[in-house]
Amino acid sequence: MDFTTALLVAALSAGTPLLFAALGGILSERCGVIFLGTEGVMLMGAVVSIIALSRTGSWQFAIVASMAVGASLGLLHAVLCVTLKANQTVSGMAITLFGTGLSAVLGKPFAGLPVPSGVPNIELPWLEPIPVLGDLFAGQNVLVWASFLLVAVLQLYIYRTSWGLNLRAVGDSPSSADAMGVRVAFVRYGHVIAGAMLMGMAGAYLVLVFSPNWIEGMTAGRGWIAVALVIFARWNPVRALLGAYLFGACEALGYRIQTITDAIPPYFLKMLPYVITIVVLMLLGWKNRRKPSGQPQALGVPYYREERV
Repeated sequence: MDFTTALLVAALSAGTPLLFAALGGILSERCGVIFLGTEGVMLMGAVVSIIALSRTGSWQFAIVASMAVGASLGLLHAVLCVTLKANQTVSGMAITLFGTGLSAVLGKPFAGLPVPSGVPNIELPWLEPIPVLGDLFAGQNVLVWASFLLVAVLQLYIYRTSWGLNLRAVGDSPSSADAMGVRVAFVRYGHVIAGAMLMGMAGAYLVLVFSPNWIEGMTAGRGWIAVALVIFARWNPVRALLGAYLFGACEALGYRIQTITDAIPPYFLKMLPYVITIVVLMLLGWKNRRKPSGQPQALGVPYYREERV
């Protein structure tokens, strides 16, 4: 396997958790609720999945458990932001701090222990002889294929269904959506919880596939990259797919450079994905400075329902 192909394979692996987390962020922000708790939810999803896997030996149950803890944190965020009208940025930051601390406590007995079993691969022997594509897709695991399917489903859901139209209406003008009979609180609750479930699954991917053991703080800022990726993708699932693998490639490139030369300090290479994130957002902001951002118009704005006579 040549350098470029190995880099693409590594980018696919590194970009998948970013994709899950970014898709979760898109669902939440499309309905008008900012979710900055991605990092904390991912950490909780990771630690709960390894606990569930060690207790049951079932990777399926581990993923369900990670999604369940994500749903719980998403419900907490929705109660605070939708029902109690709390500041969405503060609530998200609180969830990140809470998830970071609690995951460190829960994961302490599992630190450094290998994961007993992982997610199976889907073997496609007919694809193996094809250059590059065979290396990329012939033996990928179930979660990578699930992420591809999820992108297609969410793209169709958001832009080609009446439910997706309601979602976009709530995110852009909740008062107008309410006047048309859309239950604003119900839509926001559902999509914030669903988005947090995907963030929990991103954490499960980290510990079950990407790095099969628990390390405190193992997300290493990926949750924040996912938050930036939502903006980079302009709240579009297909663009999130492309952006996730771009940032995954940046992360993988740092590791590959270390295997070739030690002339570049490793700390600088670890900074590479975050530096690229800042540069890309600056370039996009400059390029689209005269265009609509694509951001939901009511993003971050609590909705106060008017009394009806």
